[in-house]
Amino acid sequence: MDDLKAVFLYSPEWDKINYPQGCPFDTGRAGKTRSTLKSMGILGGSHQREVVPAKATRSEMERFHKPEYLDAIKNAEKGILPPGAFAMGIGTPDCPVFHGMYEYASLASGASITGARMILSGEANIVFNPSGGFHHAGPAKASGFCYVNDVVLAAMELTVAKKSVLFLDMDVHHGDGVQSAFYERDDIMTVSLHESGKTLYPGTGFENEIGRGKGEGYSINIPLPVGTYDNAYKRAFREAALPLIHKFNPDVLIIELGMDALSGDPLAHLQLTNNTFVDIIKEILKLNKPILATGGGGYNVAASVRSWALLWSVLCGEDDHDMGIGLGGVMLETTDWLGGLRDRVLITDAGIRDTVDADINRVIAAIRERVFPLHSLL
Repeated sequence: MDDLKAVFLYSPEWDKINYPQGCPFDTGRAGKTRSTLKSMGILGGSHQREVVPAKATRSEMERFHKPEYLDAIKNAEKGILPPGAFAMGIGTPDCPVFHGMYEYASLASGASITGARMILSGEANIVFNPSGGFHHAGPAKASGFCYVNDVVLAAMELTVAKKSVLFLDMDVHHGDGVQSAFYERDDIMTVSLHESGKTLYPGTGFENEIGRGKGEGYSINIPLPVGTYDNAYKRAFREAALPLIHKFNPDVLIIELGMDALSGDPLAHLQLTNNTFVDIIKEILKLNKPILATGGGGYNVAASVRSWALLWSVLCGEDDHDMGIGLGGVMLETTDWLGGLRDRVLITDAGIRDTVDADINRVIAAIRERVFPLHSLL
């Protein structure tokens, strides 16, 4: 990117708050990613800096979220559950009550708002908030470990400034909260590649969900079958998503880097390596547009941290720092991985490839038939 100004957002306050023991969501991933980057010398260079973000204010969160819902979150951590709390998703297995939950939500969402503002001011053109990506939260509904939707708040910050926004969601779960927020708008295009709702929460994000009214054709969903492997995923992106991204030509991109699409994640069923995300980020960088990247899912903590470190290095043009075979275990302070930041190539059974390819061919054809003509693409 021309005149690279990269910002890594991190607050030490994040490390003081965690979801209850036994909950798969680990807030410590951001600090561990930062530690890895520092140990490898790829944080704080001449074109990179670390910034402590501001917390989101109550009025900022109320741009999307209902006041009574935010009150319910704040009261819940004090042990006061209003009658409608459970209907709001608060106190459920995937959105438990814990000390600091309101504080953490304001910190994480404030970071994405901070990133959007830094892009608007010209202070940065690459921003990474590893503690962002809470794409399931609705105006008055907690869902899927998400309480406050930082992606929606950041996108709203950008569109108020008359910027068009492309949200590329690579988390394994469909970003239903973001899609719903912008389903009738044409200044924000949402593109989500995710495991099909037939086999995974939240059960949405099918190829026929394309937007409504003015927003028709601006919600792009690429549901993927169980067992999707690297080349199949990249082909779906290249053939179904990339032409639409180029045609939309956004002013700013928000990218959700959920690492739960990686092979071996305990909550999903895709077979990707982090090499796929590298290839897609490099394709996106060719657009030469500002990027606000967020974290997201990723429940194999070591794999998520390693992959976020790799993707930060790619965003900064520093991926030659991937040390290669033999050094990863030392640099990442772990003994369970010895291959640098990149994953090993996975070999997929031919029978699985055939099944996956057939399903993805169907999805690509549906998008090209229904959505491409809306954008004068053939």
